[in-house]
Amino acid sequence: MRASRGFTLLDVLVALAIAAVLCAIALPTFDAALRKARRADALVAVVQIQAAQERLRSRTPRYGDMAEIGAVAFSQAGHYRLQVTAFDADGYALLATAIGPKAGDSTCRYLGARAVGLNLSYASGADAALGNGAAPNRACWSL
Repeated sequence: MRASRGFTLLDVLVALAIAAVLCAIALPTFDAALRKARRADALVAVVQIQAAQERLRSRTPRYGDMAEIGAVAFSQAGHYRLQVTAFDADGYALLATAIGPKAGDSTCRYLGARAVGLNLSYASGADAALGNGAAPNRACWSL
């Protein structure tokens, strides 16, 4: 009798089970890292708009809208839609709204920044009301 060579069906099934367990562990971690990287796209865009607002304010007695500050309506990678929701001589409010695959990020779908005088505040939320508490808000705005 010759010894058989190769893998048995049981060997293949065990290897598939191990691969499935590893994927089940790795995919949520990868998804969280991907959401965080896409969120960084919004944070960079918000900082750029804030800088543009301050440049405009240094030349005029007020802040302005997206056209006046020369900002584009989408983040560089296109994961967020950007808008100035309010502005006057004392401050402005920005809103970054997740679009496309990023819109599934239920906790940090909306990121908002508000400047009033010298005070900056940041908020986040699942809707435009930006109702996250302190801990989820910190998680949305920190990388």
